Amino acid sequence: MRIACASYFLLVALSLPTTARAGEQVLEFKLVTRPVDVKVTEVANVEGQTVMSGKMFGVAFFKDGRIAVKDFVNSSDLLKGSGPMFGYSTYTFDDGSSITARYAGAIKDGKAKGEYTILSGTGTYANATGTGGFESVQSGFKGAFLYDGRFIVKTP
Repeated sequence: MRIACASYFLLVALSLPTTARAGEQVLEFKLVTRPVDVKVTEVANVEGQTVMSGKMFGVAFFKDGRIAVKDFVNSSDLLKGSGPMFGYSTYTFDDGSSITARYAGAIKDGKAKGEYTILSGTGTYANATGTGGFESVQSGFKGAFLYDGRFIVKTP
């Protein structure tokens, strides 16, 4: 009887979809972004000071072969091109699953670096939490930016 019960529970556990299992997943990606609707305002009487905010768009190429589009809003407060930035990003995968995160970071000497806090998710990433980060990479893209990124996603 014990063997029959144990076999039944093992069979049920093995038949659950892998997306229903709780855990932690590391997602590494390359990201290309481009401004869509951005406003840059020069601060009066402070040479080189600008405040920028607007909508941006990107495409992330994940190491596991998946691709996600990234819709996000960004804000920065830059003095001669350096200073803090923050924003909110939603990465949407082709199966409809998504990850929404807040990021905060800085731009210094032409390089951007920041950290993510995962706020929510849908589909495969329903109720996700976690962290991550990104760092700009030198590229030859004109009017677009390239980043290395990573999420550490925790799902219930």
